[in-house]
Amino acid sequence: MNNHPLKFVTLTCSLRSGSVNAAIASTLPELAPEGVVFTALGSPGEFPHYSMDTELEGFPAAVVAMAEHIAEADGLVIITPEYNHSIPGLLKNALDWLSRVNPQPLAGKPVLIQSASPGKLGGVRAQLHLRQILAYFDAKVLNKPEAMIGDVGHKVVDGMLVDADTKRFLARQLVAFAEFAGK
Repeated sequence: MNNHPLKFVTLTCSLRSGSVNAAIASTLPELAPEGVVFTALGSPGEFPHYSMDTELEGFPAAVVAMAEHIAEADGLVIITPEYNHSIPGLLKNALDWLSRVNPQPLAGKPVLIQSASPGKLGGVRAQLHLRQILAYFDAKVLNKPEAMIGDVGHKVVDGMLVDADTKRFLARQLVAFAEFAGK
């Protein structure tokens, strides 16, 4: 690992006030290995729907700010729900906007994907689609260990991740990601 602290930014992709994915994201700093700092990105809910007409008028300030924070970070952690067997439209819209920024902030960027769902599969299909999209960006996605948190309704209570086994697993995943991003 490098001698400087690793700076990771988190992108949560749910607008719901009681988002379990936001609860997981807020738990990551306490689970992180020494020398890793987390900063939450702004909400992609601030982005307008992507349109080339809007782009030609100028990039929205929220898009530019997010792209700059991603570019400056040592790694990006995306924590997403699964909607209709795929990623939420909110995340797809954010990625469509970020794909247009030059220089491309995700090119070569270490990315960690986490997903949570009330279902048993924990968002596996969303992760498969997200990996396919990130391949186009030439992002460096950590392949293992994967974090797909199923039955999340019992693991997040009152906006906090309380499941000890999930916390231990995520802590191990963050160690692997810090090693991956620090190379």
